[in-house]
Amino acid sequence: MSPDLLMADSEMFSTADPVIANSAATGGRARAVFQTIGQTFLILLLATGSYFLVSHFLVESVTVVGVSMVPTLHNSEHYLLNRWVYYVRAPKPEDVIVLRDPADHGLSVKRIIAVGGDSIALKDGRVYINGRLLSEPYLPPGIRTFASASIDGVYKCPKDAFFVLGDNRNNSVDSRAYGPVPRGNVLGLIIR
Repeated sequence: MSPDLLMADSEMFSTADPVIANSAATGGRARAVFQTIGQTFLILLLATGSYFLVSHFLVESVTVVGVSMVPTLHNSEHYLLNRWVYYVRAPKPEDVIVLRDPADHGLSVKRIIAVGGDSIALKDGRVYINGRLLSEPYLPPGIRTFASASIDGVYKCPKDAFFVLGDNRNNSVDSRAYGPVPRGNVLGLIIR
């Protein structure tokens, strides 16, 4: 081969290199853009999934609306709802819970007074559980609890259900009106 031909071949490659370089750079930039979009989508998907898991199974912020739990909880105050605790243990008396109201299917905050198998009697303005006067240190002195037409005499709480009352006994729609709350209606424990 003559030196002129070699030079011509090397010039031909040197003029072609910028085209190849520009094409590779454009493809690399497009790939980087698609990777960035994919990563952003994945991050959004993971964030949404995490929010869903946390808010539906762990902890959720709730705002109290109404006065049925005064003096324990007040209207417009914010609390945390512990949703996972009842996967670890059963609801128990004195727990302040959020529940799906059996009457209107809205959300309510009430206190568990009795669990499945307990007998409840409301007489002379007092609450008796299994024949014993219920100690209610969370209520102000002198608060009376009266029965409604639907709950009169001694009432037996069914299995997997809870008898709930609002702490503001004169301004609370609770188990005295709609009866015991099934376990499936209990959403979680209020953290104060």
